[in-house]
Amino acid sequence: MMAVEVKDLRKSYNGFEALKGISFHLEKGEIFALLGPNGAGKTTTIRILCGLTRPGGGQAFFFGMDIFKNPLKAKKLAGLVPQALNLDLDLTVWENLLIHGLLFGLSLQEIKEQGQSLMEFSGLRARLHHKVRTLSGGMRRRVLITRALLHRPRILFLDEPTVGLDPHIRRKLWGLIKRIQQQGTTILLTTHYIEEAEFLANRVAFIDNGTLVIVDKPQNLTSRLGKYAVDIVQEDGLETKYFPDRQSAEDFILSRRETGTTVTLRRVNLEDAFVYFTGKRV
Repeated sequence: MMAVEVKDLRKSYNGFEALKGISFHLEKGEIFALLGPNGAGKTTTIRILCGLTRPGGGQAFFFGMDIFKNPLKAKKLAGLVPQALNLDLDLTVWENLLIHGLLFGLSLQEIKEQGQSLMEFSGLRARLHHKVRTLSGGMRRRVLITRALLHRPRILFLDEPTVGLDPHIRRKLWGLIKRIQQQGTTILLTTHYIEEAEFLANRVAFIDNGTLVIVDKPQNLTSRLGKYAVDIVQEDGLETKYFPDRQSAEDFILSRRETGTTVTLRRVNLEDAFVYFTGKRV
């Protein structure tokens, strides 16, 4: 049984089609990334699956349960880390966790035990009674993730979880996300950071203009192009050619030396695949 199954999901806003009938699934315990530019439909998808936005059509299931027919049960199965920081800055970390736990029907004892355990897990136990306002951006993001896990969801939705953070803090959060996956949680991640999807995800879906372009493992997507890329600087922009091995790429570079063209040799990455399959950059 799939952890998440989405069939022909649609959504329109005043005639604008934000989602044009997308279908995908998440296997239990995997990290699945929706990768695309701003406005592609990533956040709309998460909001629908978390019961914050009504769908325009289609179906969605958590472990075989129709989430549109059982919205309250579905919300208990899911945890959400939104893109926007919606913690109460004037309350302490503990007070933010307490409110969340009570809203999900947890007892005070459950909130204390789970909260302390999660704060230890996320490396923030010493900050439990600090006001959120005093925390750094990276710490606030960790509190958001901790709060989302408080009611023990089986599915975790992460909407641009590292947006606006510097690379060092982002990588710390990547480690936390991987540890959460190791606990058996299924994770749907949206991002426009190519390297984030490439590092974290078991499978990636390219979404653009409300349509899923392709779904596959990151290594499968890049291997369709080749192993090495040569970027060629031209007057009207940058052209990239792909090669199955380094020798082929180096032979091509040698053939261009007499032209005086500036070229760069590198490994093929997930951004190459996104550009190739969508025709645009994230």
